[in-house]
Amino acid sequence: MTAQPSAPWSPAVDPSKSVVIGTAGHIDHGKTALIRALTGVDTDRLPEEKRRGITVDLGFASLVTESHGAPPLQIGFIDVPGHAQFVRNMLAGAGGIDAVLLVVSAEEGIKPQTEEHLAICSLLGIAHGVTVLTKIDAVSDADLNEVRRAVAQFLAGTFLDAKATPIIPVSAHSGAGMDALRQALISLAARIPGRDAGSLARLPLDRAFAMKGFGTVVTGTLISGSFKAGQSVAIEPGTRSARIRGIQVHGHAVPTVAAGTRVALNLGGVEVAELQRGDTLVESASTAAVDLIDVELELLPHAPPLKHRAAVHFHAFASECMATVSLYGYQAVEPRTKRLARLRLSKPIVLLPGDRFVIREGTPLFTVGGGRILDAHPVPKLRKAACHAWLQQLCNAAPHEQIDLRVARRGWAGIAVRALAMETGMKPDALLAALAEPIEAGRIFLLPGAVLLSREALDAAASLVLSELERHMKSGVANALKRSELKSQTRLAEEVFESVLRRLESERKLRLRNESIETVDGGKRSGIEAARLAAIAAAFKSAGLSAPSPEELAAQMEIPTDEMRRHITLLLREKVLVRLGGDSLCVHQRAVAGLKEAVRALRGQTLDVARFKQLTGLSRKYAIPLLEYLDRERLTRRQGDTRVVL
Repeated sequence: MTAQPSAPWSPAVDPSKSVVIGTAGHIDHGKTALIRALTGVDTDRLPEEKRRGITVDLGFASLVTESHGAPPLQIGFIDVPGHAQFVRNMLAGAGGIDAVLLVVSAEEGIKPQTEEHLAICSLLGIAHGVTVLTKIDAVSDADLNEVRRAVAQFLAGTFLDAKATPIIPVSAHSGAGMDALRQALISLAARIPGRDAGSLARLPLDRAFAMKGFGTVVTGTLISGSFKAGQSVAIEPGTRSARIRGIQVHGHAVPTVAAGTRVALNLGGVEVAELQRGDTLVESASTAAVDLIDVELELLPHAPPLKHRAAVHFHAFASECMATVSLYGYQAVEPRTKRLARLRLSKPIVLLPGDRFVIREGTPLFTVGGGRILDAHPVPKLRKAACHAWLQQLCNAAPHEQIDLRVARRGWAGIAVRALAMETGMKPDALLAALAEPIEAGRIFLLPGAVLLSREALDAAASLVLSELERHMKSGVANALKRSELKSQTRLAEEVFESVLRRLESERKLRLRNESIETVDGGKRSGIEAARLAAIAAAFKSAGLSAPSPEELAAQMEIPTDEMRRHITLLLREKVLVRLGGDSLCVHQRAVAGLKEAVRALRGQTLDVARFKQLTGLSRKYAIPLLEYLDRERLTRRQGDTRVVL
């Protein structure tokens, strides 16, 4: 269904590929006239738009084209408002586009909304586009060349840099340059990679209306996955149920629709009054809306510093709400910099890792920054320093490494395949395919009940079981323990507990006798010792630079403090841990190696305590010993209150 909800459901077309291109640019620079010249569709559908002669809300059109015998391409266009008052509507359309058509009037050149729209596109991760100079019939050749030079200078260093992407002069009125623009768009659409077929289906709704004879109709850009007619779906937030009666793609009825397509769905089981822009259509029981997210945040060059606990306007896909910014490290975010932050949203939105967002603030509102979502399911009650360290690892991790990290942070509680699919946005079958390599390599274990556990967590769980057995033996009551009693004492999940028992039995560290568990003479002490050392090393590795004290870890693992200190001494001798000074503060050698690499990259620069805390996200408790360690390792040299990186 296109701009008007009055077209009948008509026969299907089957282009080999579909992409969505959004317009961008200042008010009255000719975006709507350009789309009308390309497609024959007037995207200004509202009476207010007709009366005022400007675009107020999103408009839609499409073009199916073929070039040199190649399979047909379907290009969907989203025409967005250019007026500053309607940037929120522009953002609702920009979230799901594959490329941008940046429109600049040859009469006026670069204007404020040209700059803001381009900044928004960059923040949203858009990497493809074409720049168009419109109204060329209204200026002289000399003026056109001057505007073209100024536009090329403005675009230098952006994804629309004129050295790599064309600047095409056109006139929608006379038709000059339109053939060149069509060919450029066909070439652009052919270069854009297809969407990931292994992702969960998500359709952010930008319109909902009632159509006579059909009932409720919703439209949006399918950003991932696929839908088919007759399918049951859920509407988030609120987990409302509906059924897809029919599907249209730009006025043509189709049985199925894939990601990267503008689509209209006829829904049964839900009324128009129950829906609003920003709701998201998903597969039933696949994912849910969230209101707490961890992100990588970036500020634009001309934005004011963003303070901890600041309130901002948050925009993602067709959704908008207020958000409170909690900065890791607390210091304000400066322009042109990136920081890790946690955002608390004023209402739930369907969001997943990798999604892009924009934030605005001020009076009147203006765009100050944006970024990407790293985690839409933060682990409750996880220490902030540990969470910060985990996010730093996640930031630069490859996709397969991110899966490892997500499983590892769940510890010996593990995570179900379905829960991990919801957390990553991957379909369960695609997730299992991605898990094949780490499972085969032994980094991750797939337990009965489709529960995933990291090797470190399984080692820690085994250590816990052996510790409880040892404690029971020392009591002198008996040489065996009931299975149910041991499970109760360890508080391990059923799948984890049973898997640990089978593993320890295969390693001959215990013996299973029906409902009782017995220790194995001769191998008891070495087995317990090895498992406990592995669990302690895993705990230090997971903590990163913000390592726990021996007392804290002893209490957490229910091991006497003296024994914990003895185990830590063994790990220091084996160089698994590194002692930072005369006190008991120790850090895993991998965390130290990562810190050294990060500091070496700053060679020649100066560091003070505040900058080091911001760099690492650590408190002064950890920052000072680490800086002193770097001095001893001759990576830094102290000069008064600062240090020079050597």
